[in-house]
Amino acid sequence: MKKNVAALEKLIGTKNCRIVGDLDRVFSRAEAIDSAGADALTFCTKKGQEAIELVKKTGASVIICKADVLAEGSAYKSKTLVVVENPRLWFIRAIAAFFPAKEKMGIHPTATVGEHCKVGKGVYIGPYALVEDGVSIGAGTKIESGVHVHGKVSIGKRVVLKSGCIIGGDGFGYERNEDGVFEKFPHIGGVIIEDNVEIGSCTCVDRGTLSNTVIGAGTKIDNLVHVAHNVVVGKNCAIIALAMLGGGAKIREGAWIAPTACIRDGIVIGSHSLVGMGAVVTRDVPDGDIVIGVPAKSIKKSQK
Repeated sequence: MKKNVAALEKLIGTKNCRIVGDLDRVFSRAEAIDSAGADALTFCTKKGQEAIELVKKTGASVIICKADVLAEGSAYKSKTLVVVENPRLWFIRAIAAFFPAKEKMGIHPTATVGEHCKVGKGVYIGPYALVEDGVSIGAGTKIESGVHVHGKVSIGKRVVLKSGCIIGGDGFGYERNEDGVFEKFPHIGGVIIEDNVEIGSCTCVDRGTLSNTVIGAGTKIDNLVHVAHNVVVGKNCAIIALAMLGGGAKIREGAWIAPTACIRDGIVIGSHSLVGMGAVVTRDVPDGDIVIGVPAKSIKKSQK
């Protein structure tokens, strides 16, 4: 399906972009800037001379970019530039508007859905997924192949559970008895996943012991993440691959947990804070702080 730059300008709004080149230039697909061909839409987030060189070399017809590419007054006769503040964001929105993915709906014949489940409109449950008894699934949610959703799980609207993730299994909770033998702590809580959450492939979200594990609205969790029992994650957090959230940890709104970070059980990560790659967090992190290292320490404090 071909679209022209005029349609893209309408999507973004004339107040939010500057068009340099032909408004009638067309694009029929979206591609990466370093491998794009003719009639392709792409984007560039680089700055300065690097941006200029990328835009010169790309074969794409339409490039969403920053104003840096205009710094030398270079002419791009075979291209149209759409100059915006955040090229990546508008590229995402352009793909959603002009090249939407085909929506999957319905329950695959190989999927299993237990008794007393509530399944909203437009839900997709993929091949070999297992949804146990009593699970609630909100409208527009997508459960991909091989997902296992245990009982006592509530899933909101427009949630994405990617292939192979496990939601609501028992956590790791034991107590040694008089003979030094482990006795398992009962896990009778559940999991609440709020609206617009995405949980990546092979990620595990454990059920609570006595209360619930909670994943707040808009939060995005990457592949291969472990979320232990009774963790409470706030709204719009990002938790990246191989991160580990210990039991009872609290991740406040807007926090960013980088790859391979380890959050000790019971720790509070403040709102809009950042835990760096590979950090081991053994103390609470204040709102808006940045911590790195083993054990994790604030780099904001060290800069004062």
